[in-house]
Amino acid sequence: MIRRSYALLTLLLFFTLSLPAGCSREPDTKTFQANQSWTDTLDQAKGNTVRFYMWGGGANINKWIDTFVAGELKKRHDITLVRVPMDASTFVNKLLTEKGAGKRTGAIDLLWINGENFKNTKEAGVLFGPFAQDLPNFEKYVDPDSAATDFGFPVEGYEAPYGRAQFVFEYDAARVQQPPKSFARLVAWVKKHPGRFTYPQPPDFTGSAFIRQALYATTGGHEQYMHGFDKELYEKNAPKLWTYLNEIKPYLWEKGKTYPKNSATQDTLFARGEVDFSMAYHPTHAQNMILQGSYPETVSTFVMKEGSIYNTHFTAIPASAPNKAGALVTANFLLSPEAQLSKYDPTNWGDSPAISIHKLPQDWQARFHEVDLGPATLSPEALAAVAVPEIPAAYLELLERDWERFVLNAE
Repeated sequence: MIRRSYALLTLLLFFTLSLPAGCSREPDTKTFQANQSWTDTLDQAKGNTVRFYMWGGGANINKWIDTFVAGELKKRHDITLVRVPMDASTFVNKLLTEKGAGKRTGAIDLLWINGENFKNTKEAGVLFGPFAQDLPNFEKYVDPDSAATDFGFPVEGYEAPYGRAQFVFEYDAARVQQPPKSFARLVAWVKKHPGRFTYPQPPDFTGSAFIRQALYATTGGHEQYMHGFDKELYEKNAPKLWTYLNEIKPYLWEKGKTYPKNSATQDTLFARGEVDFSMAYHPTHAQNMILQGSYPETVSTFVMKEGSIYNTHFTAIPASAPNKAGALVTANFLLSPEAQLSKYDPTNWGDSPAISIHKLPQDWQARFHEVDLGPATLSPEALAAVAVPEIPAAYLELLERDWERFVLNAE
């Protein structure tokens, strides 16, 4: 009996030692102190694994994370980065469930998050922080005012900015010579060309952005929504949006009986020529698709005259993160000029910088200005001229819920 137990113990020990380092080594969370020096944080992060939970629907984004970011973190800090693709709502529910079960240490080190998902996690007390102001690159390169709110909700250091995005429409000039550049003209175009327009089904992020954009256009602009949630204002204005969307519904692809399940499906319909427009929350998305060979070179982008909503996306760290030191080092690297420049290049991703270019040394400023965003992409100046802020998160949740009731399931 003793020999059998000894043999089993030997076998288990051999199996444990033969596992890859990323699987076998647990980060030393006991020694992490929120007020420790950055040098101590770098030392503690070295040799550990960071599990980055993020939306996994962009092949170019995934490749950039898996190659450039993972490679640089390994080279600079001996950190092994593991990308875990998961919708934000799913990992939010995971964090809330773990908290409800009293679990103090989870599996997530870093999150790509913003909007209502950030609001829900921060209010539930499942995020670590404040931490953003402790990141050296945040202090050196970020304008704090530009990262003060997330969909109108105070950030208060519980997120670090990651990139910026703005909503655009995409069309193929070989098929459509004059795209409708207002929501009023869009109605007329859709009715004249039945079956040639649609949008992703909310709560898909792009589809949800489309209805938020339409809300601004059909109710008198964004300014009225910028003072926090107003229930009476919502109840007054939301029916105007539902009326607009229901007016075009019978003329949509599949007669509005079904909608693309996500933005990738929308892109596929557009690429196949089944619809004449796509849309994206990244201004360089069309150029990315051209470079990948998914779109023809005749595709370009446009924005509506009523404005184009923009936002900042962030990283956050769960309170239950097993490797907070590694997560901090990763969030800091993502704010480095090197990472932000690489991310800005449309051959990699095309995501707009979260850092303030004017805070960089002159040679780095020149490198950012030299990035070729491609002919399909509107210039930063053209985008800035129509940029309008995102709606507060409380409105977003109601819009997504009520769209299903008053549009999708409307008779």
